Amino acid sequence: MKSILKTLAIVLTLAFTAVSCSSDDDKGSGNNSREVKYEITGNYTGTLSTTFFEKGGNVLNEDITKLPWTKEFTAEAKSIGASLSASGYGGVAGQTLTGKMYIGGKLENELTAKANNDGIIVLSLTPFVFGQ
Repeated sequence: MKSILKTLAIVLTLAFTAVSCSSDDDKGSGNNSREVKYEITGNYTGTLSTTFFEKGGNVLNEDITKLPWTKEFTAEAKSIGASLSASGYGGVAGQTLTGKMYIGGKLENELTAKANNDGIIVLSLTPFVFGQ
């Protein structure tokens, strides 16, 4: 079950990234900073892991052993954006997780997810694409 949730989180992250990187005329949100902070908080008590873009733009998976969880870094020039997702199993129905993504100290995205009746939770923020 754990590997299925990790695979689901990776697939969702990559799918959202592919969609967000489609060619269009907008130049990002106007926030040109590459200072990234991810934050996950909540009362979820099950087994939990997160998938995120690290400073070089690669996707990493990390087990979360304690909430709150944070990760901060400066993204390298080759990195196209920031993305965060988390998934878990073994929690209690109704427990929550809140994910936040800060770019340059500004809150760019926030989402709260709730565990289903089986205690499974999935949190996936829309990726942020750095301005070019």
